[in-house]
Amino acid sequence: MKYHETRIRVRYGETDQMAVVYHGNYASYLEEARTKWLRDMGVSYKKMEESGIALPVTQMSFKFKKSALYDDVLRIKTISKKTPSVRLEFDYEIYNQQNVLLATATTELVFINTERNRPTKAPNYFLEAFDNYKSE
Repeated sequence: MKYHETRIRVRYGETDQMAVVYHGNYASYLEEARTKWLRDMGVSYKKMEESGIALPVTQMSFKFKKSALYDDVLRIKTISKKTPSVRLEFDYEIYNQQNVLLATATTELVFINTERNRPTKAPNYFLEAFDNYKSE
């Protein structure tokens, strides 16, 4: 199992009138956490796309336990339990600054060859970076 942690401060515009994070914003938090992990692994999503590989999300689910609030500092733990092949699967745990578990989530992404618009295996450079990554 490999994991990465990202911290995000909740902005006012991400909340409703009760200062509670709107549920739709959680997808953006997961995207930011995934992108940061890739960058820390040494993989540029932008360069991956320029080389003809995309990673669209094919599944996403959430279980909300408690509300995140304005100005909370969220700690998002992104977990990968297996080496990617055609699919890249993540589990997430989202905590506030008091270490209270606020939500769990899962995503599945698929490596797509953009020239053929078909699923493809993870590129070798991605697999090497993944294998060499040391969890924080």
